[in-house]
Amino acid sequence: MAPSPTPPELADAVRDDRSLRRFLHGLPGVDQVGLEQRAAGLATRSIKKTAKRWAIDTAIRMVDLTTLEGADTEGKVRTLCAKARHPDPEHPDTPQVAAVCVYSDLVETAVQALDGTDIRVASVATAFPSGRSALAVKLADVEFAVAAGAHEIDMVIDRGAFLAGRYGQVFDEIQAVRAACGDAHLKVILETGELATYDNVRRACWLALLAGGDFIKTSTGKVSPAATLPVTHLMLQAVRDWRDATGQLRGVKPAGGIRTTKDAIRYLVVVHEVAGPEWLTPELFRFGASSLLNDLLMQRRTQLDGHYSGPDYVAVD
Repeated sequence: MAPSPTPPELADAVRDDRSLRRFLHGLPGVDQVGLEQRAAGLATRSIKKTAKRWAIDTAIRMVDLTTLEGADTEGKVRTLCAKARHPDPEHPDTPQVAAVCVYSDLVETAVQALDGTDIRVASVATAFPSGRSALAVKLADVEFAVAAGAHEIDMVIDRGAFLAGRYGQVFDEIQAVRAACGDAHLKVILETGELATYDNVRRACWLALLAGGDFIKTSTGKVSPAATLPVTHLMLQAVRDWRDATGQLRGVKPAGGIRTTKDAIRYLVVVHEVAGPEWLTPELFRFGASSLLNDLLMQRRTQLDGHYSGPDYVAVD
């Protein structure tokens, strides 16, 4: 995908630093109580038993199966890729996941292990997870991952610059990374747990969208709190409003702390109710997760076999 220019409808918003600040601070303030109550209410929604199998399979297709540890090895990544290809070998109709997400030096290993599949390889970049490095270093990180075959880049914004109000700097960085991605998709990690307020989260969402991010992502998974329903609700509002304003579809990826099928289904309900059913696809919604897939597979077996299968019956990453 080529770098996304700012839509003409919003060109004035990014004309200069002052215009960008005026636009971002002109966004409607977030009603914290209302947002949290709405998210809590949606979390209590139940789905029919007949729809649960569909929800589980949909969630599996949305998983970015992730390993981002200092002790990661080529062998671990190959094992993870084998699981991505065949999540439950005893049930070959189990869907494949959307992507495998690794550090940039392991992209080539993942690309080779996933050859012949539609599973994408995502790489974190731009001095993940802190985002604290020179722009030239961040761009070199992106270019290295793309050259190794990454289909998607998960970048982190400079939260220090954002919180200091240097919005133009963050905007320029995202645009530069977007250009360095070439045909690769760009997911912009906001690290919402460090942004302090919902108003800041809303501003960061729009900043990332204005700069050309294909996805906005909650977290690195290294900071608590990571993904939450209220924050994801807010991000889904942003991409819905972006669609209404520009006609363009952008995605959302909650990451960190989503571990159970019950959690995943709650998120799917929020997607449906806030953004709309159009977003119930891996092209527009992902789960960044490492352990979620195991629980989805166990619950899927329960649906198929009529009895609960414990974790010993599912391959652990």
